Amino acid sequence: MAEKKSRAAARKIKDKWKAKVWYNLVAPEMFNKQALGETPTDDPGKLVGRVTEVTVQDLTGDFAKMHIKLAFRVDHVQGQDALTQFVGHDMTSDYIRRLTRRKRTRTDLTVDVVTKDGWNVRVKPMAITDRRIQTAKQRVIRTIMTKTVGDVASKQSIGEFVKGIISGDLAKTIALACKPIHPVSRVEVRKSEVWAMGEIPPPSETPAAQAPAAETPAAPEPSVEEEPVAEPEPEKPEPAPEELAPEELPPEDEDKL
Repeated sequence: MAEKKSRAAARKIKDKWKAKVWYNLVAPEMFNKQALGETPTDDPGKLVGRVTEVTVQDLTGDFAKMHIKLAFRVDHVQGQDALTQFVGHDMTSDYIRRLTRRKRTRTDLTVDVVTKDGWNVRVKPMAITDRRIQTAKQRVIRTIMTKTVGDVASKQSIGEFVKGIISGDLAKTIALACKPIHPVSRVEVRKSEVWAMGEIPPPSETPAAQAPAAETPAAPEPSVEEEPVAEPEPEKPEPAPEELAPEELPPEDEDKL
């Protein structure tokens, strides 16, 4: 009896995977809405809040950026697409360890900045010098990094700020600002976190919206009867001079003997 009940119970168990549907994860506008992957769910409402991680290499194909990981969180679902928003980035631990070696000083910083479009982002840059430096210089370098990151963020949108972090433009700006205090061999923005979202960039227009509106045909102008213009008569060809027959030619004067 027990075996029959267990078999009957096993038949009644439904396979949950059969009820799930795959949804496409789409990157935000700042990453050109590239495909991030797929995720299954039986209820679209459960997708909101899910976080996925991809490397920059997966998006751009740049092998040199494989150590940078980007985090995206699902914001809302539109049809079969789960639209995401950028929530931060991180670097792999092995890459950070390779930068830190003996007889060098690593100066870390954590600073909260606000972008031009109102995004509140926590940024964690680090500066590595080629030799050991004093603590007083480290404090000055932290002050310079705080001011530099804040100034750059206040003049850029979230898309421009994130692209500067990934491309290394922000790190170059920090290194140039710290050079008068002590030459910095390497600067990296090792981590960033979005604490509060601001203005979300509007989606790009569809091709139909981008196409120019069809011009309405102009009303035909009233036709004006033109007076017939008299064509000039062709000029009659001048008659060719008549050739005289040999009999009609005047006699030539004979030479006098």
